[in-house]
This record gives sequence, structure tokens and C-alpha cells, in this order.
Amino acid sequence: MKFISRDTDYTMRALVFMASSSKKGAKHVITVDEIVDELGLPKIFMRRTLQKLARHKILSSYKGKEGGFSLLKSASQISLVDIIKIFQGNIDLTNCLLRGKVCPEVKKCPLRKRLKKIGQSLNKELNKITVASLL
Repeated sequence: MKFISRDTDYTMRALVFMASSSKKGAKHVITVDEIVDELGLPKIFMRRTLQKLARHKILSSYKGKEGGFSLLKSASQISLVDIIKIFQGNIDLTNCLLRGKVCPEVKKCPLRKRLKKIGQSLNKELNKITVASLL
């Protein structure tokens, strides 16, 4: 089972790099090229990812010669759950499917009830993981 997607992984790496660069007193606006050069991530992918974060109000986007991206929220306000929701959707361990359809036992399934509790605990713990906590 793959829990963290490539999109989420690369995004968290980029956000940690951006936060650490800002913390060191480096320039506030970070270019896609800087992230790609530092982390070795695909440029086209990273550009799309950062634009998506800007649409979700995680980053600010700046166009032109001095363009790039900067953190719109503080590193302590950006959690792993926020990024998972943007790139993977809500965390749901109870999304049971039977041959492509929702399971007919979904309302009375004892396993689903337990998985729902685990999912709530997982969500709570993942919310504690922020960009700041990864610096």
C-alpha cells in the first residue's frame, strides 16, 4: 500500500526547501529552477505542482524576470494533511469497493467502524507534521 504519493512527497520536499531558504535570510521568492537544481526534481512537474499550491493559497506566485514562488502561509501552518488533501484527496481508510461499486455492507460493516477510528487518529497525527517540523 502506497500511502504518500509522488506528488505529495515532491511537494513536501519543495516546501521544506523553500522554508529553509527563507529562514536563512535568502531571497523570499524562490524560482522553479532553484528547487529543481537543489532537489533534482522534474522541472515541468515542479512548475505545475507549485502553480497548484498557489491556486490553493499555500504559495504566492510572481511572474516575470524576478518571478517565482514564496510561502503564503508560514511553515508551521502547512501540514502534511493539507498537501495530501490537495494532491490525493481526503484521507479515507474506509473507502471499501466491491467490483468497482460501494460495498452493500457499508452501513453495518464492523471493520469499517474500526478503520474509521484508525483514520481519525491517523489524520490527527499527520496534522502534527508541518513543514516547520521537518526543517
